[in-house]
Amino acid sequence: MSPELTFLLTLALRMAITAAFVVSASVITEKSGPVIGALVATLPISAGPSYVFLALDHDAAFIAEGALASLPINGATIVMGLVFATLAQRHGVHVNFPAAIAVWFAAAALVTAVQWSLTAGILFNAGVMAACLPLAQRFRVAKMPLVTSRWYDIPLRAALVATLVAIVVTLSNIVGPRVSGVIALFPAVFTSLILILTPRIGGAATAAVLANGQWGLIGFGLAIVVLHLAAQPLGRAAALSLALATCVIWNLGLWLYGRQRIAARRAN
Repeated sequence: MSPELTFLLTLALRMAITAAFVVSASVITEKSGPVIGALVATLPISAGPSYVFLALDHDAAFIAEGALASLPINGATIVMGLVFATLAQRHGVHVNFPAAIAVWFAAAALVTAVQWSLTAGILFNAGVMAACLPLAQRFRVAKMPLVTSRWYDIPLRAALVATLVAIVVTLSNIVGPRVSGVIALFPAVFTSLILILTPRIGGAATAAVLANGQWGLIGFGLAIVVLHLAAQPLGRAAALSLALATCVIWNLGLWLYGRQRIAARRAN
């Protein structure tokens, strides 16, 4: 088998595996409401597999540097969610989605133009969270209507994520770790949720998913820091495992905290 055919077959397998994972997670999101859906959506559903595939092709130093570039992009995703949630209260997807994605691309351009340190990335995320979380608070509660699946839902979601994987894997050897880290954190899950859910359940309910997801992105940012710090001393596999565990533990903690608050309100 030629090297070119081997690459294409491997790429197709990677795209299929990742797309299947993301589609499954997004279906769970639709059926579980904005709070639980947000916790699922902010797990490393698309970025995780992208980094796994990068780790298969590159060394620990590449992964560490890529994570450093991904860190400020996490803050950009938080801003993107707030922009969408704000505009979705009064405007349709033809307005709020382009505005939100434009914010993300502007931040991506900034990241690739600046050499970020770990401290700068952490401070950027902290500042973004301090500004955005209070503003998004009023959008977190919305009624989730019954979702009816359409024939193109799964193909669209699968295509979005599979395209991301193809771009990351193909370009990583060309653009280097910083741009690969930016591409790996393209908000494929949020993008697919916006495009699929807004026409079906309305802007307010979709905005509630993204607004609740901002709390989950705090844990996602912590996971990126863990990945950066652990990649070289512990190796790629251990660092990726620790990063995944960080996301899961954080979101599980948010879920338990939410249940305790609900129980306390009922008791009163």
